[in-house]
Amino acid sequence: MPLALLALAISAYAIGTTEFVVVGLLPTVATDLNVSLPLAGMVVSVYALGVTFGAPVLTALTGGVRRKALLLGLMGIFVAGNLLAGFAPNYEMLLVARVLSAFAHGVFFSVGSTIAADLVPEDKRASAIAMMFSGLTIAIVTGVPMGTWIGQHFGWRATFLAVSALGVIGALGVAALVPAKLSQPPAAGLGAQVRVLGKPRLLLAFAITALGYGGTFVAFTFLAPILETITGFSNSTVSLVLVLYGAAIAVGNVVGGKVANRRPVRALAWLFALQAAVLIVFTFTAASPVPALVTLAGMGALAFANVPGLQLYVVQLAQRHAPGAVDVASALNIAAFNLGIAAGAFFGGQVVDSALGLAATPWVGGLFVLGGLALTLLSGALDRRDGTIAQAA
Repeated sequence: MPLALLALAISAYAIGTTEFVVVGLLPTVATDLNVSLPLAGMVVSVYALGVTFGAPVLTALTGGVRRKALLLGLMGIFVAGNLLAGFAPNYEMLLVARVLSAFAHGVFFSVGSTIAADLVPEDKRASAIAMMFSGLTIAIVTGVPMGTWIGQHFGWRATFLAVSALGVIGALGVAALVPAKLSQPPAAGLGAQVRVLGKPRLLLAFAITALGYGGTFVAFTFLAPILETITGFSNSTVSLVLVLYGAAIAVGNVVGGKVANRRPVRALAWLFALQAAVLIVFTFTAASPVPALVTLAGMGALAFANVPGLQLYVVQLAQRHAPGAVDVASALNIAAFNLGIAAGAFFGGQVVDSALGLAATPWVGGLFVLGGLALTLLSGALDRRDGTIAQAA
């Protein structure tokens, strides 16, 4: 594997860290900026919304820009956004900084995937893309706990400044190692994206992604305050718990990919059912440290286990219902993941602010996932009907 992939992986590590590290810093941010937990949770929502709506538009607008130059520009935007967050004097400026960073996020992974595939022979393209995305996985396992620890000891602004430094290292690696001559794939314009959104079966799949994946974020966004105020862990212990959660995510992602290889709909149905059950159980185990840790390990393993199956299922549906726009459908499903994160964080904040309170976020998240399960079963039934019709024809 060429060294250029290492530069892409480092950049992906920085981006993955900045997306999720706020979860561990939520109580610190809320206290320092004198805002409520639900308002602090909006820092997660606006980032995800920035990826959801910014990535498709920016991808269409930058389709003619050379790949390496675009990648360097995106890393520049990312570093600027995190520097702005690191010096943000108030809540409003922090939100602006998060949106700026988010604009770089979605386009980076889209462009980075094509570059990674372009750097290696055809039979190694999947491995090259996986290597780039390994930066995102490692960020969840190590970057988020480390960023949380830095924020708890030196202030949350120090975490964003550290992420900016990582972004600079990634950008320097891209400048030095990524070749200037890269293939220029045709850009997917906004019209192609709108046409995909006009396919009912793909819209149903995007809804499954948003509900099934996003449901966990109703609770995960407020995991740090849950662990501190309900379970009774100190804030220094929370960063260690996040290591456990991140390791479980990494394992679950691999296992989820294996079980979804052949029959993604069946795998998704089982994964969503287990995920909803674990979230509901966490409502009752959160008050006791050992049961809470066991439940959290299961929650982490299932939180990302559905990702490979969801992406594979959208590709399969696009091949049948929009064969000329498979890449566009895949990119829009990434937007659906982030829309789920934004919705989960927002509704989690509403639950915290209501009479139900912080302790109710896990079971409310479980209801979201059950909604994703219901839509998955519906989509599976439609698949069987379409298969029967095709067989009869």
